[in-house]
Amino acid sequence: MSKASTSTLYLHQLSLVFIILFPKLLLSANSATHPADVQLLKDLKNGVDPRSIAPGSCLSSWDFSLDPCHNIFTDHFTCGLRCDRLVFGLLRVTEITLDPVGYSASLSSLPWNLPFLNTLDISDNSFSGSLPDSFSNLTRLRRLGLSGNSLTGEIPTVLGSLPHLEELYLDNNHLHGPIPWSFNNLTRLKRLEIQRNYISGELPDLGSLKSLYFLDASDNNISGGVPSTLPLSLVELSMRNNKLRGSIPDSIDKIRFLQVLDLSHNMLYGAISSVVFKHPSLEQLTLSYNNFSLLQVPGDKGSSSSLIALDLSYNKLRGLLPAFMASMPKLTALSLEHNEFTGMIPAQYAVKAAVPGNDNTSSFERLLLGGNYLFGPIPGPLMGLKPGSADVSLVDNCLYRCPDAFFFCRGRDQKSLVDCKSFGPTIP
Repeated sequence: MSKASTSTLYLHQLSLVFIILFPKLLLSANSATHPADVQLLKDLKNGVDPRSIAPGSCLSSWDFSLDPCHNIFTDHFTCGLRCDRLVFGLLRVTEITLDPVGYSASLSSLPWNLPFLNTLDISDNSFSGSLPDSFSNLTRLRRLGLSGNSLTGEIPTVLGSLPHLEELYLDNNHLHGPIPWSFNNLTRLKRLEIQRNYISGELPDLGSLKSLYFLDASDNNISGGVPSTLPLSLVELSMRNNKLRGSIPDSIDKIRFLQVLDLSHNMLYGAISSVVFKHPSLEQLTLSYNNFSLLQVPGDKGSSSSLIALDLSYNKLRGLLPAFMASMPKLTALSLEHNEFTGMIPAQYAVKAAVPGNDNTSSFERLLLGGNYLFGPIPGPLMGLKPGSADVSLVDNCLYRCPDAFFFCRGRDQKSLVDCKSFGPTIP
């Protein structure tokens, strides 16, 4: 073979090798993680106390001798990351979700420059310090999960500048100060959990959050009244164990899809508005441990109520037991314990507890009337109840006879005659 022929064959073979390898080389080049994202991931791991990185945890597998996004779910990057390829080439980190093994670090020491991050969830660890202003760099963030850490300081106003945020979890930390007014800008927010902190001040006007369906601000130090301009999209609202005062605004009736309302353990007072008893969608209402003294009877006597569970215990409600509650067609759990009700137990209550329900009316599965000043005999229908058929309690009243032979009389004696006389007639 001539020298020219040999050269031609060599070039031809080289071309074939290039054709075969070039796509792989191109793919490899395009698979690299953006350098800025790699650096942030390195800083995140380096900032965590090595003693808190448990063997087998996500961070223990982060080995930066290899490309992070190109080696996800290998022995080197087993979990904690998600990456997506962008139209112009490099892979970008779009999700950081760390396992709850007790990682300990300060969040404020990182620049958080991850412009394509959709999810940051480091819940149930031991991250500490204040929330950094650099969270404002996370402009595409949809979910921020910081629950169950040891975060301190105030909630920064910059969180209100995240235009795509849909879920925000700050619960179970040590945050204090007010809820920023900038939260009004989070128009895409669907779920907000800030319970179990030390948040104070009044709840700001959040009426502009037209997508918010879940709000839990329980176990804080929030003061003022129940806001009259809550988001109309709410399905569940809990502000249990705060320092709320005043009454429930009638505007609660405008929140047409509300199903759960918990305002227990506050300092609310006055009358419980009839709007909560005829609300079109409200199924669970908890107002226990307040200072309510009156009940407004709805015009339809409860016949249109959607309530399934109603807890008004530990208030200062007086007068006769509200008979209309036995007319609520879906009500199965009623607690009126530890108020100042007097009079006899309405026959409607006894029937609703003792007679099985039907397609139109549910029976009482729970009827708690203990700790009042009810007198008279036990209604006949209740006498035939068997243990386990319903959760009924009549203890600590002024009933004529309530012996331990009846399960609903066990646990505490009836009040003394002296205590009962101040609240109405008793039968000796």
